[in-house]
Amino acid sequence: MKYALPTPIDHFATLVAEEDSLNLIEAAISLAQDEHPRLDVQAVLAEVDGLAHRLRERITPEMAPAERLRLLTRFFHGELGFAGNLNNYYAADNSYVHRVLETRRGIPITLAVLLLELAEQAGLRAAGVAFPGHFLVKCRIGLGEVVIDPFTGEALSAARLDERLSVYRHGSELPADLELPLEFFLRAATKRQILARMLRNLKEVHRAARDWPRLLAVQQRLVVLLPGDAVERRDRGLVLDALGAGAAAAEDLAFYLAECGNAPDAAELRARLSVLLGQRSPPLQ
Repeated sequence: MKYALPTPIDHFATLVAEEDSLNLIEAAISLAQDEHPRLDVQAVLAEVDGLAHRLRERITPEMAPAERLRLLTRFFHGELGFAGNLNNYYAADNSYVHRVLETRRGIPITLAVLLLELAEQAGLRAAGVAFPGHFLVKCRIGLGEVVIDPFTGEALSAARLDERLSVYRHGSELPADLELPLEFFLRAATKRQILARMLRNLKEVHRAARDWPRLLAVQQRLVVLLPGDAVERRDRGLVLDALGAGAAAAEDLAFYLAECGNAPDAAELRARLSVLLGQRSPPLQ
């Protein structure tokens, strides 16, 4: 009897099935398998472990967290040379961990995923921060926290964070009288939220290029990662529709309308769903 090998999406579904056992770095590496189907995820993990081993060799048991953090940032941004890819910021490669390891260039969230893994291996209590427009990393030091920009390795003061936040407030659709405190935007992101943000970065890259097959692959992962998210089901349905998969598109749009029947786009999508269902109906005799 022949057994079919698991597909990349099957592998991803296994990795993200349970929150408690979700391995962020492994799941993040696997995101590249749609574009690079022969990618050896375990080999990339071994490369990350090799970097972590080099870092751990320099840490002594009595080393305080503040010194461990300084050592980590010097190692990651100084010795290894990781930095933001300013010259080609919107390239899809910036979202693929194995390519960031090769080039030492990436976007904030991919650099953060690597930094978080090394921080954990260094015995630090670190977390990702889904800050508006720019993913950050925070690390518990004593009774306080240090917020790091993974793009540069810079520690950001509250004043600098407020400056960045004011730019977001000015350009966002937040009500003018809604003044959420800085701490609200510095909450720790879950592993699932981090993966979703990575996938949504890829989503925007492929959507801007109108690359429907690649966009569909990303949407499939988002639906697996966030099965109850009606918006991601809607977006997958729209991509399926663009690719001519009417029956599958209709299922996703029907799911969205059942969950979000009063959404601003509901009337337009009901009309589109009606067309799709009509295409599936047999002609009258």
